[in-house]
Amino acid sequence: MQNWNKDFMFGYQFLNGSNPMMIRKCMKLPDKFAVTQEMVKGSLDRGLTLQEELKAGNIYIADYAILEGVHANATDPNTQQYLAAPFCLLYKNSQKEIVPIAIQLSRQTNPGEANTVFLPSDNQYDWMLAKMWVKSSDFNVHQLVIHTLRTHLTSEVFAIAMYRQLAAVHPVYKLLIPHVRFTVAINTAAREKLICESGLFDKANSTGGIAIVEVIQKAMKTLTYKSLCLPEAMKARGVEDLPNYYYRDDGMMVWEAVKSFVSDVVKICYGSDEKVQQDKEIQAFVKDVCVGMKNGPKSCEFPDSLKTQEQLVELLTVVIFTTSAQHAAVNFGQYDWYAWVPNSPSTMRKPPPTQKGQVDMKYIMESLPDRGRSCWHLGAVWALSRFQDKELFLGEYPDKYFTEQPVMKAIETFRKKLAEVTNIIKSRNENLKLPYCYLSPDRIPNSVAI
Repeated sequence: MQNWNKDFMFGYQFLNGSNPMMIRKCMKLPDKFAVTQEMVKGSLDRGLTLQEELKAGNIYIADYAILEGVHANATDPNTQQYLAAPFCLLYKNSQKEIVPIAIQLSRQTNPGEANTVFLPSDNQYDWMLAKMWVKSSDFNVHQLVIHTLRTHLTSEVFAIAMYRQLAAVHPVYKLLIPHVRFTVAINTAAREKLICESGLFDKANSTGGIAIVEVIQKAMKTLTYKSLCLPEAMKARGVEDLPNYYYRDDGMMVWEAVKSFVSDVVKICYGSDEKVQQDKEIQAFVKDVCVGMKNGPKSCEFPDSLKTQEQLVELLTVVIFTTSAQHAAVNFGQYDWYAWVPNSPSTMRKPPPTQKGQVDMKYIMESLPDRGRSCWHLGAVWALSRFQDKELFLGEYPDKYFTEQPVMKAIETFRKKLAEVTNIIKSRNENLKLPYCYLSPDRIPNSVAI
């Protein structure tokens, strides 16, 4: 609450907040973004031009294009709600902080209709409200796309394919069963209470009502297999060298530990590429996942058959990482970051400003969610940030689906690697003012269970 309105804290959340998935390197400004060198030169502290900073790789962007044209929640006839599709330009300054240097809330394409670009040098209320709009857009994309679609619904596809295609004695069934525990149950509850008609999204979020369907359908078009592979996703967003990006650093350590474990199990249970090709159950499982993830008439972005052990290892790593670590990273920080409503408003009740100098604190208060919506929002993020009563964390397999000695040994090795990662993270966090714990293996549940 003390620092939420400071630019460094706003920028930090793109790296290590509840939604660390939006920031990407910007090498060329989008056509609809009206930002110029003149506007941002006061924010660039290396004495370089905007073009030179772009070339040097110091400019990043969060682009909420997915919200363009989406109909804001209209389920409450007494309260008009609004959505925007902002651009937020971020700068890696010489102190290695990520700070916002320009925000544009509209995407006008008609000549004569200007796109106002808000800047840190504007009056405090203009800049504060522009940042609130970005955070509100970020909250809604996070909830529907990053959290609901890319962890909950994706994990359900994996779970259903596993139950349908793999016998309970199949080694891959035994490997995956701990990682789909309670997933179908929690998703059923979500359909009944959160994303249904008159559910929580309708009550509290600007993407309630028809917007839920519009946003998820749009997001399905960009949901690729490679975007669920953490190393590939980091490369695609150009964020491999971003400083203080603990989500990436910790995520990569967990990814490697999971991959190494999966690789050990696959080698023990298969031993050759031919055996993978000949395994009818595993081929049916992969095909089922592909059909479940199909995002239109185009060919499925997910593999529909496997030829090698290596391909099987990658797919199973994606399944386990998505259902455990990725969900932990985007779920358990919600109360931490969203409980202070101005930091991440779930909806906005006034349209985004189109001009500068017309906003005061009264306008900001009237833009923020009312008391009722804030209460629904608070209750939801509190509940979603809780662990299960008898939570099982990554590497804890008390049900002992495997009894074979070599696999038991592989599980033991996995647990040791995870303990090492936990210790590395703990040591680093001791030197941080704000620790990052969401990807510490001792706090990563095995499955999507809340």
